[in-house]
Amino acid sequence: MQLQYSTIGSMTQRFQAPRGTQDVLPDMQPYWQAVTQAAAEIGRLHGFQRIDTPIFELAALFEKGSGDTTDVVEKEMYVFQDRGGEELALTPEGTPAICRAYLEHGMASWPQPVRLFTTKPMFRYDRPQKGRYRQHTQVDCEIIGSADPLVDAEVIELLWGLLERLGIGNLTVRLGSIDDPEPRRAYVERLKEYYRPYLDQLSPDSQRRFERNPLRLLDSKDERDLPFKDGAPKLIDELSPEAQEHHDAVTEALREARIDYEIDPLLVRGLDYYNRTVFEIVPADDERAQGTVGGGGRYDGLIELLGGPPTPAVGFGSGIERIILEMQRNGVELPAGEGLDAFIVHMTPAARGVVFRLAGNLRRAGLATQIGESGRSMKSQMRSANSSGARFAVIIGEDELAAGSAAVKPLGGGDQETVPLDDIATHILERPGSQ
Repeated sequence: MQLQYSTIGSMTQRFQAPRGTQDVLPDMQPYWQAVTQAAAEIGRLHGFQRIDTPIFELAALFEKGSGDTTDVVEKEMYVFQDRGGEELALTPEGTPAICRAYLEHGMASWPQPVRLFTTKPMFRYDRPQKGRYRQHTQVDCEIIGSADPLVDAEVIELLWGLLERLGIGNLTVRLGSIDDPEPRRAYVERLKEYYRPYLDQLSPDSQRRFERNPLRLLDSKDERDLPFKDGAPKLIDELSPEAQEHHDAVTEALREARIDYEIDPLLVRGLDYYNRTVFEIVPADDERAQGTVGGGGRYDGLIELLGGPPTPAVGFGSGIERIILEMQRNGVELPAGEGLDAFIVHMTPAARGVVFRLAGNLRRAGLATQIGESGRSMKSQMRSANSSGARFAVIIGEDELAAGSAAVKPLGGGDQETVPLDDIATHILERPGSQ
């Protein structure tokens, strides 16, 4: 197959995938299937139901839900106007979209809490890095309608269990609490007092956020902000009694589940809607800036912010590309996908109809089957059969066609046999290694 080119004037352009995206080629598909199947299975074990929301939503949903001072909204959203003049955004993160669906479809009347999960593409105009793309696919799990600290621990356990199931070890949970909005106000003022003398030394982003959302200063990865973070007051040290009790219940549950965690007093996550529990799961031996495999937290105010009644909720997101990168780093090797069962070699034009009908019969019997190219020699078709990885070559020449049979040759070694056309499916299915 030749590459397609576009000629613009005298220039010839060779098309490539857009920057920050990737093609998932066949050799990587076993990893993707392993992650999506494991996510569905572990979600089932925790009582989750699948939901799928649109690839694009009203841009205002994320501006209001994620927060207009977040990197997602300020810098990373793909926003466009449709032909009706409506401002839309490609989905940059899953939680607001799932909460919108919860409200729109009256899920508050369902038995609570509602447990929903999805795997879908997300889009962020971010600096591409290994395992981090402008289009990435995310596993997203949300529990809506419960304030119980045990569900905080459960979503952490769910992500931990998913990663363990996929062969990823040596992990730790970075755990924090950012209290509730009202008791957090006094802390925010102390945080501003601490940063005010250093304001002119901070990055432009942090200077802008100083008034609008100073908590985000603790989330900054800018090197200009890093020297001041360790000396900042720690919210985890002065939680309200209710938030402290909630945090203690989460840590107790994690200890009982034998999940390794460490308290990170600077962890605030990058989205405005969180309260109380926030967490990330990271490789314990990985100090890279992009080491987070997944994370999330509690967001009791988001449903109300989107126009619904006060509704507690907690959830997490984890990028499949990032999970696969960690699987490979842990030496997880997966077998190639299932290959062909039969490759039909035919050497006479008169056999074409018979060959086509035979291939259909084999496929209906559950046998993966490919037909050799018409007009090619037997030697050429047998080379194709061997390179295809098929278990059997089914050979039909003039003599076989006249007899209503085929020569069935095991390509992994063994004796060739002549088999009536109507019996070939049964013959292959009864051989060792058949499905």
